[in-house]
Amino acid sequence: MHGRHGCDVGTSVYNATVDDLKGKTVLITGGARRLGRATVLAAASAGAQVAFTYLNSTDDADQTAKQLDKLAVKHRMFRCDVRSENSVMRTVEGVLDTFGGIDLLINNAGVFETAALEKITPEQWENVFATNVGGPFLMTKHCTSALRLSKGRIVNMGSLGGDRPWVTHAHYCASKAALHMLTRVAAKALAPDVAVNCVAPGMIDAGEGERDPLLLKRLAERAPSARNGTSEDVVSAVMYFATCPRYITGQILTVDGGLGLV
Repeated sequence: MHGRHGCDVGTSVYNATVDDLKGKTVLITGGARRLGRATVLAAASAGAQVAFTYLNSTDDADQTAKQLDKLAVKHRMFRCDVRSENSVMRTVEGVLDTFGGIDLLINNAGVFETAALEKITPEQWENVFATNVGGPFLMTKHCTSALRLSKGRIVNMGSLGGDRPWVTHAHYCASKAALHMLTRVAAKALAPDVAVNCVAPGMIDAGEGERDPLLLKRLAERAPSARNGTSEDVVSAVMYFATCPRYITGQILTVDGGLGLV
């Protein structure tokens, strides 16, 4: 995650690293566990001040905060329901009061659900959309003023499912497709002040035993990479968008080992 990206353009050299986050303020939603926690720790390891949100994962949030204590960076966690505009507004105000600004917003909070199309209830559909695309919309809306001031960035967490029709995940896939389009619209609407991009993971095995082992094996065998993704694969992509040239905006970067090509 501390890799170097470089390219020569005439006499100009772009030589950014994640160390460019040093001293910056990063707000990460859903940062208590899994990919969210990995992203929080990567940003803090790069020297960023970190604010992260959680909803129900209080114990996990406490563990993440303890790991941040060891990194000796300024940090704070906020309980936030990204489906609620009032909750989002309070969180953003708290971040600004604590850190004075926001340089990078990472919309990671999301919900993944499996259900046959004909069995999805309206409540399930609404909850998945409210979390997966409503949350990033509200966070983007209320962070925009601060991000314009800092010439900041937004990274959304999409999904391969936003491009591929998974038949037992209609509500999830539709919500992530909407998030991909929100990314593109926001990139145009907030330009040139704020760069907005999206990371779209495929099958990720975070090593926490939450996935069906047979499904993991089957998808690894199908993928051209011959393996499933790791948290490090996804976080590296997020960190790229956090530090890449600001000319790169409105992009959806699929991190799937080629699974979407099959």
